Amino acid sequence: MATNVKRNFYIKIFYTVMFVSPCLLLPAFVPLKAGALFPLYCFTMSSRIRRSPDAGICDISVTLGMQPQFIIIHQQVAPYVAHIQLNRPKELNALNLQLMSELRDALKALDADDTVRAIVISGNEKAFAAGADIKQMADKTAIDMLNIDQFSTWDAIKKTKKPIIAGTSGFVLGGGCELAMLCDMIVASETTRFGQPEIKLGIMPGAGGTQRLTRAVGKALAMEMVLTGRMISATEALQAGLINKVVPVELYLQEAVNLAAEIAEKSPIAVKLAKEAVLKAFDTTLEEGLHFERKNFYLLFASQDQQEGMQAFIEKRPPVFKGK
Repeated sequence: MATNVKRNFYIKIFYTVMFVSPCLLLPAFVPLKAGALFPLYCFTMSSRIRRSPDAGICDISVTLGMQPQFIIIHQQVAPYVAHIQLNRPKELNALNLQLMSELRDALKALDADDTVRAIVISGNEKAFAAGADIKQMADKTAIDMLNIDQFSTWDAIKKTKKPIIAGTSGFVLGGGCELAMLCDMIVASETTRFGQPEIKLGIMPGAGGTQRLTRAVGKALAMEMVLTGRMISATEALQAGLINKVVPVELYLQEAVNLAAEIAEKSPIAVKLAKEAVLKAFDTTLEEGLHFERKNFYLLFASQDQQEGMQAFIEKRPPVFKGK
């Protein structure tokens, strides 16, 4: 009798795990280097997110209305942190039109998801992204490129309100470098190489390479990189102010997630408005930027998070921010 009760108990546990909560605390291990494993945990916190066939990986294809082909979406790799992995390894994650459309749609969905407060974008050890897909452009005319309007996708990505951290390793070239610069912060492995080599193909950067690179590293280095196509190392990029930190190759993704998780602990309303104010500095005067900053500062005093943050400081306890 006791044996049957015990057996029935374990059967109930099995069916609960398999069918009721298939995406709760299921670890997946993505190899980063020989002997190194990166644990990804999948905590389903929204009915919009569906369990993927790959253990520990959740997708938002229900929200997107499709199953992405060239990106993988890891939901909740840390509390309130999502991870998008570019997934064209044979092409060194070359950015074709479909990949960029999938990335745009995924970011839009995650931006609207209250269970996500920060987003990490990465490729793999060999390449974050080695550039645009040249095969898609080689036979195009100027009118073709105008009609394709590929840069509208980039403009949509730029509108993401939540902070985006790029975790880079290997080649970050051309469109890949422009995509990394479109993110808010960059964590690079020591093997990362940044560059804008479009000049070697008889063209020039078109997705922000001449503008964001110049603002990040200054005119002299930007001119050299754009006009010669020279790549720079992660160390040189750090010294020039292009990236936030350089870490060993086996840690670059974990460090990017850690940075995102640290930000995700803060008030999501304050984070959004602070990001908006920092970006405003790039397209306005100092006087207008200060005016914009003060308006956002005052606006935060209408939030519950402001009250919670200040009260927690007075009471000498950690704040619990709810995004309200």
